Amino acid sequence: MDHFDYVNGAMQVEQVPLDVIADAVGTPVYVYSTATLERHVSVFREGLNALDNPLIAFAVKANPNAAVLATLATLGLGADVVSGGELLRAIAAGIPADRIVFSGVGKTAQEMRLALEKGIYQFNLESEPEAEMLSEVALSMGTRAAVAYRINPDVDAGTHAKISTGKSENKFGIPYDRAIESYAAARDLPGLDVQGVAVHIGSQLTDLAPLEAAFTKVGALIEKLRAAGHDIRTADLGGGLGVPYDPSQPLPPSPAAYGAMVCRVTQGWPVRLMFEPGRVIVGNAGALLSRVVRVKQGAQAPFVIVDAAMNDLMRPSLYDAWHDIRAVKPVGARETANVVGPVCETGDTFAMHRDMDVVQAGDLVAFMTAGAYGATMAGTYNSRPLTPEVLVSGDQWAVVRARPPIEALIEADIIPNWVGN
Repeated sequence: MDHFDYVNGAMQVEQVPLDVIADAVGTPVYVYSTATLERHVSVFREGLNALDNPLIAFAVKANPNAAVLATLATLGLGADVVSGGELLRAIAAGIPADRIVFSGVGKTAQEMRLALEKGIYQFNLESEPEAEMLSEVALSMGTRAAVAYRINPDVDAGTHAKISTGKSENKFGIPYDRAIESYAAARDLPGLDVQGVAVHIGSQLTDLAPLEAAFTKVGALIEKLRAAGHDIRTADLGGGLGVPYDPSQPLPPSPAAYGAMVCRVTQGWPVRLMFEPGRVIVGNAGALLSRVVRVKQGAQAPFVIVDAAMNDLMRPSLYDAWHDIRAVKPVGARETANVVGPVCETGDTFAMHRDMDVVQAGDLVAFMTAGAYGATMAGTYNSRPLTPEVLVSGDQWAVVRARPPIEALIEADIIPNWVGN
């Protein structure tokens, strides 16, 4: 459920009409709903009610906007970060360091030092060389790092290949069959406190079976590790629960169904469970608002050219992802059309042969379920400024990231003194 609804024939978010935001801020613009964020956190937490003190660490990569993170911090969420920048963003937004988990395959020594200085809860290690580097960094600082190894269980998540992370050919984690050996070596590293096991098999999962298979393997591994004398106290089960993008497709599993599966599979595990939800928290809490530039008749269907582009919302170009496209003020008629942006790439396409509201030049459209992996992946291709972001709460709204002027983009370039001389 989200809080984007039609009232008197026009879409609004909570109590704010979208055309009011578009007129004031310009388009394209991302719009987020506080009420939806609050509801999604509540529903996810309720799904885990039977667990004892789980750590819910929001995947910052899904949406790192400071206002969004601050909202989630007030709701008690921690953070899953994959860079030093995300770590600093999370802390600046009010998320305590002892609720932060550092994941990612390419942590540098500088990032490790920063995380140790801040006092994060756990590092999720992805390789033996990374463990050795972290041990050296920790020893140089006179401390020990709390760690878990991320296990690659060789489970097909059944999602898009570019967001599948738990198969043997993926770059993430250590192979399941090498885990016992890797943990034994980590125990001998003096700068590490080996406390946990981690797993994350992919994103936008629409079936619980792969998750259950991965979690079952984690449970068996915990038993083996504890039998070998390891004090395993945490198990990070990652994230990946899908959200509904296409209303014509079956709904993904609910957080309640997910929580019930987790409780059943992990019953009796002597550990604190950790979770890294991202998309399921913020996906449906956001929309990308765009204005139609013109409608151009194509050979087979009209092209609806909008002022948003692939640099604003990359998912359709990168993943062939589906976003529902709705007119902000629908006229009641439908047509089959192609929705494209102004960037000089054929890949700058949001939808082909889409059954959608009839729109014309000047009309507003909303790309739904754009709160996750939207603004965070935006760029400045074709010298287009980054997209602004707006947060709504009831009848209040605020710009939480302004659109930078194109002059700022130009001024960031430095022309060497030998050019033109």
